[in-house]
Amino acid sequence: MALSIGVLGAGHLGKIHMRCLRALPEHFDLKGFYDPDVEQAKRVSELFGLPAFGSMEALLDEVSVVDIVTPTMTHFACAEAAIRRMRHVFIEKPLTQTLEEGRTLVRLAQEAGIKVQVGHVERFNPAFQAVLPHLHQPRFIEAHRLSLFNPRGTDVSIVLDLMIHDIDVLLSVVGGGIRKISASGVCVVSPTPDIANARIEFHNGCVANLTASRLSLKNMRKMRFFQSDAYLSVDFLNRESEILRMSEDEPTTTESATPVDLGPQLGTRWITHARQNPPETNAIMEELRLFAESIEAGSEPIVGVEAGFRALEVAFEILAQMDAAEPPKE
Repeated sequence: MALSIGVLGAGHLGKIHMRCLRALPEHFDLKGFYDPDVEQAKRVSELFGLPAFGSMEALLDEVSVVDIVTPTMTHFACAEAAIRRMRHVFIEKPLTQTLEEGRTLVRLAQEAGIKVQVGHVERFNPAFQAVLPHLHQPRFIEAHRLSLFNPRGTDVSIVLDLMIHDIDVLLSVVGGGIRKISASGVCVVSPTPDIANARIEFHNGCVANLTASRLSLKNMRKMRFFQSDAYLSVDFLNRESEILRMSEDEPTTTESATPVDLGPQLGTRWITHARQNPPETNAIMEELRLFAESIEAGSEPIVGVEAGFRALEVAFEILAQMDAAEPPKE
């Protein structure tokens, strides 16, 4: 039986979620949505032929699952209301606006025994999914998330808006705790940094270098993983990935192989280059589908509330390090 669900927020991303939910009728029965902007709600109601509820409480009364696609500042209030009514919650990233709000949601969700999934959509990107089985104890990770300037996004920290995607992916890949974080940021046209860089060192020896910018001349969302047996590259934007490996024996597969002479002691090694061909999937639809399956099976969501909070903790530590690195004002 399909889960009854309602959407909070009818902006650009909210409409995308509505389309995805409607494309998953075997999992979700979309009952309607709520948006406090009456005119926007009227337009979206006519566009989708969906009921626009008069209040969040009225929507929560009619559903068992709520999809929160509202501005970050309202995430906590929406999620708290839903959890206290024992509704399962899908909530867009970042989890909350503050760490204290995040801690409270983790506790409330655990006490209620309901499922909460945070919308870190890159985990479901087919290019990342294609290399995931080949990732084994990476030692160095480099990420670049660059976007064209948009003045509408300057009221949000670049770390919480852009870099947090790569923080979540990083934490999902590297086991063990963080030993040290160093970070810096530069304000160019905004009151908060437009360019940010963070170096994250883990107790297991892995080091990650994350860069985010909203002043780029082109969009880029790439992550590179270096490990003892391979170099793996993920292009989240174009949904492409590739793997380079070095082996002592000439490959017998159809992969492209290049011989490299390393001298009399090491002899000839072979570098294989394989492009992954991930299936054409909708990452937002996939995360919603798997969230439904976690509710139905009673299992932990792939990006549960604890994972969303861990990414938030690291993001705020990066922000703190950026503040500490600021030169003293004259």
